[in-house]
Amino acid sequence: MSHNRASNSRSVLVIGLVAIAALIADQLSKRYVLAHVFFNGACVPWCGHRELVPGWVRIAPEPNFHGAFGLLGSNPFLLVVMALIVLVIFWLSFREAAQRSSLVCVAFGLILGGAVANIIDRVHYGYVIDFIDFYRFPDIWRYTFNVADSCITIGVVLLLLSGVTARRHG
Repeated sequence: MSHNRASNSRSVLVIGLVAIAALIADQLSKRYVLAHVFFNGACVPWCGHRELVPGWVRIAPEPNFHGAFGLLGSNPFLLVVMALIVLVIFWLSFREAAQRSSLVCVAFGLILGGAVANIIDRVHYGYVIDFIDFYRFPDIWRYTFNVADSCITIGVVLLLLSGVTARRHG
């Protein structure tokens, strides 16, 4: 019983620390882009772009009123509720695995931190601030995204990898 409680506490600590790190990284990157790269008194924050890797990647802030990949409508309240439901489903599905695997803890922490960061944007602005644009391949990838989106995507990939490795060793 004591080992189970300690394992659960460690899992929650790892998830929490990773989530906080993801949340801070996302919010700081958005603040930096809006305050130092694009905003000047003459235009709204969405006034241009800067090349990050010329010919490939640019920083181009853009409001995202929709859910993931432009899906799920544009109602901020509904999108926040859906994000919270998905987080609960993920937690219920992976909480036991998190007690056995640090990789699952990190994965869920990334997903949680990214989701909360985007929820903060939706509550504060009514949309999510996206700014990373891989414009080199517009026919393949036409979406602008942010650090929170990256954390969620990496977290999901890590969960999938943890499932594959668990099956191989189980």
